[in-house]
Amino acid sequence: MTHSALILIDIQNDYFPSFPAAKYPLPHMEAAAENAALLLTKARKDGVKIIHIRHISPSTNAPFFHPGTAGSEIHQSVSSQKGEIVVHKARPNSFQGTELGAILEQAGIKELTICGAMSQMCVDATARAAVDFGYKVTLVHDACAAANATFGEVSVPAAQVHAAIMAPLAASYAQVIATRDYL
Repeated sequence: MTHSALILIDIQNDYFPSFPAAKYPLPHMEAAAENAALLLTKARKDGVKIIHIRHISPSTNAPFFHPGTAGSEIHQSVSSQKGEIVVHKARPNSFQGTELGAILEQAGIKELTICGAMSQMCVDATARAAVDFGYKVTLVHDACAAANATFGEVSVPAAQVHAAIMAPLAASYAQVIATRDYL
């Protein structure tokens, strides 16, 4: 029995520039999903517990992940298989208001591998919460995608947003590694 789980966060259609009706396409999402798919294949082969996190916006006033839309569906590149858990959430932290903590505890999970989107929101919030709950966290940085951001008059490209999030996580919260090193 393994004490590890792979957590795939919000790898959903609305984030994919290639999805025709994408409501919030992220730069580098396709590349991140390709790497997440490699992690998923390895987890399935190794018998690691797999948990897909799916964000469902609580209101249609939200900019994306509207309830009942194709955009809110998990992308086909990492779609769940029988026996894999899908946890629905409405907040950035995947533990907040969900059964994720109970699922991990019941399964005796001690270590988490995390990937997904967005680096600066749900990935960051979930990784930090996981450490606070006592999990050892590995974050696969190139299986994550960030959005471009603006603060005041400063525009920050997605790659810099991503790096600005990964750096403090690597310093204090998680082992932050590339897909090739993880595999």
